[in-house]
Amino acid sequence: MPVDPRPLTLLFDLDGTLVDTAPDLARATNALRENHRLAPLPYTVIRAQVSNGGSALVTLALGLEKHASGHNTARDFLLEAYGRAVAVESCVFPPLTRLLDAWEAQARPWGIVTNKPRAYAEPLIEALGLTPGVLLCADDLPVKKPAPEPLWEAARRLRSTPEDCWYIGDHLRDMQAARAAGMAAVAVGYGYIEEGDDYRAWPADRWFDTSEALVEALLG
Repeated sequence: MPVDPRPLTLLFDLDGTLVDTAPDLARATNALRENHRLAPLPYTVIRAQVSNGGSALVTLALGLEKHASGHNTARDFLLEAYGRAVAVESCVFPPLTRLLDAWEAQARPWGIVTNKPRAYAEPLIEALGLTPGVLLCADDLPVKKPAPEPLWEAARRLRSTPEDCWYIGDHLRDMQAARAAGMAAVAVGYGYIEEGDDYRAWPADRWFDTSEALVEALLG
């Protein structure tokens, strides 16, 4: 699809795209490991799994697959540990603060569509002082990404059309959701990408290696 170099509306994935949440999630993951008398995992190993959610972090930490006995209890422990400190070290990827400031100064709409539950996403963005025009979380609709419905609903609430939106993300499911929604799919390579996963092979309309390159494309 044609990609407008200056879209009317920006929609972001949250973890690994707009906000670097890996430090706080890594701490919670290693707290789970410590609770099972296991040594901490390296930060880089945990970071690569952050976009896959709490269950993936439990599997990484303990080797318990999603339907294994004890998985849900371990996930509850991890999420409780994370929920107590969602914004201790998490921060907006620095150049994106300048982008959001400029976007808001021009009264351009922007929002967040995430598979993160609202119980963690909402306090995180409040702590960071973010003011998106819309926040769609994993538990707000019956379906979540890669389904297109959360993206459609975000655009509707911002009074935008899908054709006017860029959806920016750091996971294949983000590109699949954007394509299904009829939005420009914008892939970023600075997020939480697993080893061996080539983000430039994703079905995107644009690819940016760094957050600086993304800002430059949008602000010139």
